[in-house]
Amino acid sequence: MHQVLRGLRRLAGLAGSAALAGLMLAGCAPGLVPAPEPAHVPGQPPAAATALPPAAVQPEAASGRESKPGWQFDRAAVAAAHPLAAEAGWRVLRAGGNALDAAIAAQMVLALVEPQSSGIGGGAFLLHWDGREVAAWDGRETAPAAADERLFLQPDGRALMRAQASVGGLAVGVPGVVRMLEAAHRVHGRLPWATLFEPAIVLAERGFPVSPRLHALLAGLTRDPALAADAQTRAYFFAADGRPHPVGHLLKNPALAAVLRAIAARGSAALHEGPIAADIVARVRGHAARRGRLAATDLAGYAARRREAVCTDWGTDRGPLHRVCGFPPPSSGHLTVMQILGLLEAQRERAGGSAAEQGPPLSDGVPAPETLHRYAEASRLAFADRDQYIADPDFTPAPGGHWAALLDRGYLAERAALIGLRRSTGAATPGRPGRASNGTAWAPMPAQPEGGTSHISVVDSYGHAVALTTSIEAAFGARLMSDGGTGLAGGFLLNNQLTDFSFAPADAAGRPIANRVQPGKRPRSSMSPTFVFDARDGRLLMVLGSPGGAAIIHYTAKMLLGTLRWGLDAQRAADLPNFAAFNGPQTLLEAGRFPSATAAALRALGHTVVESELTSGVHALQRAGSGWHGAADARREGVVVGE
Repeated sequence: MHQVLRGLRRLAGLAGSAALAGLMLAGCAPGLVPAPEPAHVPGQPPAAATALPPAAVQPEAASGRESKPGWQFDRAAVAAAHPLAAEAGWRVLRAGGNALDAAIAAQMVLALVEPQSSGIGGGAFLLHWDGREVAAWDGRETAPAAADERLFLQPDGRALMRAQASVGGLAVGVPGVVRMLEAAHRVHGRLPWATLFEPAIVLAERGFPVSPRLHALLAGLTRDPALAADAQTRAYFFAADGRPHPVGHLLKNPALAAVLRAIAARGSAALHEGPIAADIVARVRGHAARRGRLAATDLAGYAARRREAVCTDWGTDRGPLHRVCGFPPPSSGHLTVMQILGLLEAQRERAGGSAAEQGPPLSDGVPAPETLHRYAEASRLAFADRDQYIADPDFTPAPGGHWAALLDRGYLAERAALIGLRRSTGAATPGRPGRASNGTAWAPMPAQPEGGTSHISVVDSYGHAVALTTSIEAAFGARLMSDGGTGLAGGFLLNNQLTDFSFAPADAAGRPIANRVQPGKRPRSSMSPTFVFDARDGRLLMVLGSPGGAAIIHYTAKMLLGTLRWGLDAQRAADLPNFAAFNGPQTLLEAGRFPSATAAALRALGHTVVESELTSGVHALQRAGSGWHGAADARREGVVVGE
C-alpha cells in the first residue's frame, strides 16, 4: 500500500498541490502510477498493424510497461485497472462492505478514470462466490428490438467495414451493467446501494489527474478522429487547441457526477427510464452518419440474467486436480479456455506421459517453441468450435443439447488426436461435440476484431469473492457520449457492443451464422471472469480475469497454465510474454518479448508468426498460505490494494 501511495503522490504532483487537495478522499490522496515512455508513437498500433489478421488487431493500443512487484495481503484485497478504482473498492471493504460492494464502487470509479474501457454505458459479466456457491450474473448488452440480421449490411448486401460500423449509433446495444450490478447487490450486497457511488461522485466533481495511458490513447486518435468529431467528447477529452489533455491535467466530469447521483438515489431505473434514457436514445438515433435503432422501450425492458456458472475439473490422477469456474454463453470465454487446456491435457495423455517427457514448458524464462506449438494447435481446434457453435443460449441451442459436450473428455481426446507434433495444421474445422447435428446447418463465423474491457478481482474478509469483467467494446466505445440530459460537461461513453455479432448473417451457401444479429439477442463475448478451486477440499485458490478482446481467452489460459502447471506465482505468470492463435495459420507472439530463435522454430513447424502488441490487463488474486498474493498486469496501470 505504501508503494502505491508513493507512486500516486508522484503523479499528483504534476497537477499541483491544489489538484492534490481536490483529490483528498477521507484523508487519502490517491492518484496514478506513471508508466514509462512507450517505444512507439503513443496510443497508435505498430506500423504493421494494418496487415495483421483481424484477431491480431488489439482493441486497445499499448502504452508502455511498468514492472509490478506483486503484493501480499493477509485477508482482503482489490485488484483493478486504475489505482483510484482499487482504492475506492478497498475503502468500501474497510467500511464493512463485502466483495460485491467493493466491486461496484471500483466499477463506478473506472467509468470515470478509465472511460476508454468500461462504464455505465456498457455491459459486464460477474462471478460471485459467497463461500457456498458460485453465481453468474449476466449484464451483457442486447440488440434493440428494431435490429435485424441485416444491421451491418449495405444496400448491395456487402458488410460494412468495421471502422464504419463501430462509430455512431448503429452498434450501440442496450447497456446492462448497472441493472446487473443492482440485481446482484439485492442478493449479495451488504452496504447501502447509494454509499457505493460516493467515491466516484466525489472524484467526478473534484477531478482526477489524466493518466499516462488515457493520454496515450487520446494522442493516438489521429488515426481514429471520431472521438474528437463528437461535440460532447471533444469538449471533454481535448483542450481548446484540439490536443488531448496532458498527463496530470485535472479532469472534472460534472455530468457523470449528476448521473451517478441519480442512479445512487433511484437505482438502475434512473438510467433506463426518464431523462437519462431519453438522452441516450436521442444521441443513438440522431447520429449524423450511423443512426442506431435503440428505443426507450429497449432500455426500460432490459433484464439482467442470473445464469448457472460452468465449473470444470481440470487435471488427472497424474497431476493437481482443480475446479475452474467461469461464465456460460453468451460468453465463449470459459468453454474455449477449458477446451484449450483440456486438449493439451488429452494430447499429453495421448503422447503417453508427463509434461517432462515433452520437454520443459519454459526456456530462458519464456514459453518454449514446443509449448507454443502445442498450445497454438489446441487453440485452433477450440476456436473452430467456438466460431461454429457458441452464441446467446436464448437463441442458439447447445451442441448435443448441452454446453458440457464441448468439454467432454472423450470428445477432447478425439480432437487432440488431430494435434501434430511436427507440423502445424494451419486451420481447423469444427468437430461434432455430443455428435451435434444442430451445428451442421450453421456456418462458421468469419474472423473479425473484438473489443476490449476492464477487469476487477476482489476477495473480502467474509470469505466472499468477485470476478467482474466489464466492457464498452472497442476503445472509447461508439465514440458517442451522453450527458444524461444534464447539459453539463462530460458524461459517459456508449458501447458499440453490437459489433461483436457477425456482420454477415450467413455464408455464401445461405447457412446462418449462430452469432448473427437478432432482436433482443446478446452478442457472443470472450470475457472470462474466473474462479479456481481446489477440487479436493473446495478452497478458493484464485480470482482472475483480463481485458483484450478475443485474446482474453489466451490471457486467461496463460495465467492458469503459468500458475497451476508451470509453478509461477500470479505476478510472474502475468509478466510472461503473451501468445495467441485463433483459427488460421497465424500464431501471434507479443512484440519484442521472445527471442528470434522462438519465431524461427515455429516457422519451421509451419506457423505464420506475427508479432503484435498483445495488451493484456490481467488482475489476479491467488491464495498464498493463509493470505493472498495480488498481481496486476505490467502492460496497464492497475494495482492491488488491501491488507
